[in-house]
This record gives sequence, structure tokens and C-alpha cells, in this order.
Amino acid sequence: MSIYNSAVNKPISTLMVFVAIMVLGIASYIQLPVDQYPKMDPPYITVMATYPGANASDIEENVTKILEDQLNSVDNLKEMTSTSYDNLAVISLEFEWEVNLDEASNDVRDAVDKSMQNLPDDIDRPTIMRFNTSMMPILIYAVTANESYPGIDKILDDKLITRLNRVDGVASVIVAGAPERVVYVDLNPNQLEAYNLTLEQIANKILAENSSGNVKMGDMDYTLRVEGEFEESDQIKNIVLGTQNDKTIYMHDVASVRDTIKDITLEQTINRGRGGVLLITKQTDANAVAVAKEAKKQLEIAQKELPSDIKFQIISDNSDFIVKSINNLQSSLMYALIFVVLVVFLFLGRWRATFIIALTIPISLIVAFIYLFATGESLNVISLSSLSIAIGMVVDDAIVVLENVTKHIDRGSRPREAAKYGTNEVWLSVIVTTLVTVAVFFPLTLVSGMTGILFKQLGWIVCITVCTSTVTA
Repeated sequence: MSIYNSAVNKPISTLMVFVAIMVLGIASYIQLPVDQYPKMDPPYITVMATYPGANASDIEENVTKILEDQLNSVDNLKEMTSTSYDNLAVISLEFEWEVNLDEASNDVRDAVDKSMQNLPDDIDRPTIMRFNTSMMPILIYAVTANESYPGIDKILDDKLITRLNRVDGVASVIVAGAPERVVYVDLNPNQLEAYNLTLEQIANKILAENSSGNVKMGDMDYTLRVEGEFEESDQIKNIVLGTQNDKTIYMHDVASVRDTIKDITLEQTINRGRGGVLLITKQTDANAVAVAKEAKKQLEIAQKELPSDIKFQIISDNSDFIVKSINNLQSSLMYALIFVVLVVFLFLGRWRATFIIALTIPISLIVAFIYLFATGESLNVISLSSLSIAIGMVVDDAIVVLENVTKHIDRGSRPREAAKYGTNEVWLSVIVTTLVTVAVFFPLTLVSGMTGILFKQLGWIVCITVCTSTVTA
């Protein structure tokens, strides 16, 4: 074929092409993010609508049903589920795997906009959220404290979370389960009756003062929907409720005001100590290993500025698992390369021929790194497994071509002429072998669903590396 003749007639140009491929491949490999699996966008969209002060029944009737009626018209919607809480409606939408989530998000946004005219006037605008694998935390820490426990949320926010948010590649830092500051107004029923006051009057007075909080009467906890908040909790005690017999009635006459931490229905303990959980997630295209490494470094620096009783213990480090998995696959890839070279040398018996065949392996495999970089993918378990599968296939063409070229040299032909004749005699067999391999793995690129996302990368990498080996042979 002309491509092989041109390669033999122009060795310098051919060498430059291969050098360029090697340089591009190495540059792509260095810049590839490292992750556990390929980037996936599961076809799930969540709509969250906040309606402060409304109970679950009101949310169901005035928010959830209205949104559901509009969202039912969205195209490619597979299933819709909803849950109504106090103050909050959550609607989960599942689409077909083949759907374009960007278009689906726009359709959902349009449906939400149409429903706004039927929703209560003072409702917050619904939030539309898309789920992807990058939202899973790469680092989870248990945080415990003794004396600092009541204010641990504020301490971590000032000293740690701000620092972690500045790390390149960090998407969010969340502290879950830590105590939250809250102001409770506990009403005394007997005092209310003595002063001839009602719960509604108390609520209206607090609302008129532009405040927010919880009003409790016995075992009942009443939620108020308000606009603002006091600067200090002590100001609530001095709210004037009215007068009786020329005597001014203050809030502290009928209620006790507690500035404390929020009551919790589920208390979590870590190593028998009270605390919370620190969750760190990365951005979609960020390098999970690099982000986790820098986040851990910043946490160690911040810990020196935190109170001594605040302790951190790692619960889950996804980057550690990724590093171990990648290292194991890289080791397997290296062993496969060594054994392939040894087997080739054992049967050919020539170091020079073995070296030429061994040279085709990295050139063929390195093209896969260019493909991963160009498509915005990561170096992950699937991509490295694909290279392990392909490594035994890329030497087939080189062995066939080299054996035929060697036969011509043994018959007295010059190396240049032997390379031309030997390659031209077997090029059809080489291409057919490649096409058979492509015919086996290419259908994997057409598989749909979550399985398709995983195997699509495997199919493309094997096809690309095998086709490259046909040219390099």
C-alpha cells in the first residue's frame, strides 16, 4: 500500500510523525484528571420548592400538585415522584437514559415558569437540580468536639470551610449534623390565660417586629413564616404585647426565650463523642486525587488554628481507593507489556525484531490518552482496563508484518526493499484482522443506558489502539 511505501521512503518524516504522537500522548496523559469511573450524568432532575411557614398538607395542595400538573407534560419523562414536607416540596424526575439532559432541564424550567402564576405569591422560586457522579463526596471526615461543640458550626465555617472552598477543584464543603443556633420562645399557657392573650396574638407580635423563630406551647411546636430576624435574641424578651390595668405586658412576662442550639431528633456520636460530618465534593472535571490531596493539606493547616478539642477522623477517602485501583491497573499493564515482549522474543528469537514489535505497543496505546483528553474524559478504572485488553492485540499486526519482512531479508533482499515487499504482501491480512477486532468491540460503543456509558469508553479505546497498531506495524 502507498501508506507503507511512503513510510519506508521517507523515514525522517515517519519518525517525526511518531515523535509528535508520543509528545501529544504524554502531554495528554499528564493533563488527564484521575477518577474512579467515567463521567456519568444519570437522567435524574430534582425540583425543590420552599414555602416558609406552610405545613406538609398546605405544601401538597398548593405547591406539589400544581408543579406535578405542569411537569407531567415534559417530554421523555419516565417516572415522577414527589414528597411534601413542612416548608418544602421535593419532586424527583427520572428520564430515559438517551435523553439530552440540557434540553430536559430547559423543558423542566419552562414547566416551572408556567406554574409560577398558580403558585402562592410569597413562595420562593423553585430550584432545579441535576445529579451527577461528581456530587458524591471524595472526602468524608468525622468532626468531634467537647467544649467547642455548641459553636462548632460557626467555628468550622470561619476557620476551615472558607479555606477549603478556595482549593482549586472543590465544588462544595458541607458540615452535616453539627448543632445549629436557634432561638426558642416557650410560652406559658397559664400566663397567657392570665393576661388574656392567645397564641395568634403572640405570633402576630413577633411577625410585626420583623423577627423569626420557633414558638412552642407545651409539646406543640409552631412554625412562623416571617421576613427577617432580630440582631440579638434578648430583644425578643422586651417585645411589648399590650397593656392590662395600666401595666405593660412584655414577652418575658408570658414566655421564656432560649438562645441555644436546635433540638435534634437524631443525635449522632462518633467514637462516643458528639460532633458532625464534613463532606467535601469536587467539581465535575476536576482531578479527584489532586483535589483530595490539596484539601487534606489545607485541613492540616487549618487544624492548627482551630480549638484543640476539635478533632478530625477520616471516614471515607475516595481518592485513596482511586489511587490504589489505578496503581494496580498500571502494574497489571506493565506486567502485561513485559510478558508480551518476552513471549515475542521466545518465539522470534531476535532482540532487534522484538524491540521493533515492543515499540509499537506504547505508540498504539498512547493514542488512547490523546482520545481521552480530546473527549474530556478521565484516566479511570475502565480506561486502564481497556488498555490492558488491547495490549495483547496491538502486537498481532506487527508480528505478521515483521515475520514476512524478515523472510525477505533472509532470501537476500535489502532491508528497505524487504520492508516494502513484505508489507505489501500481508497488508490485506493485517487490515482484515483489525476489522474483525473492531467488529467485536465497536458494538460496545452503541450500548445505551448506564452500562453503555461504562462500556462505550472500553469499545472506543480498544478500536482506536488496534487501528493505530495497523498503521504503526
